[in-house]
Amino acid sequence: MFALLLPFQASARDIGEVSTAFKLIGPNHKIVVTAFEDPKVKGISCYVARPRTGGLKGAVGLAEDPSIASVSCVQTGPVTYAEAISGDEEGEQVFDESRSLIFKSLEIDRILDKENGSLVYVARTTRLIDGSPSTSLSVVAPMTWEAVPAEAPKVR
Repeated sequence: MFALLLPFQASARDIGEVSTAFKLIGPNHKIVVTAFEDPKVKGISCYVARPRTGGLKGAVGLAEDPSIASVSCVQTGPVTYAEAISGDEEGEQVFDESRSLIFKSLEIDRILDKENGSLVYVARTTRLIDGSPSTSLSVVAPMTWEAVPAEAPKVR
């Protein structure tokens, strides 16, 4: 409902949703699935599923969505690096969405496993004071795609 994406995430798009609870007034509660491309790593697509609160509060934009989400990322083409990615252990943010009017957001961060070249994507929620311990993890180990070898990570 409060989709607020950072400028580099303009390609994020909702691709589907499933109802989880019927609401007599307002939209049903749902799980919404959004697809986005990693902004710095070409050939990686990610899919995030998270609940969206329905009912009257959801219809008027006052609902606070639950602090849970799931992420799955896959290689969808040859892996190349449009620019250097973070090599530190905290990684860098690749997706951000507001989950309430001002206090909560869903973030997906990319962390590079330098030892084997895998890209690790972690979904988490943040709040003004503290976030939720609920997380989801997805790992992509870049491989040769149609005879094009995966590019070595460019790290800053």
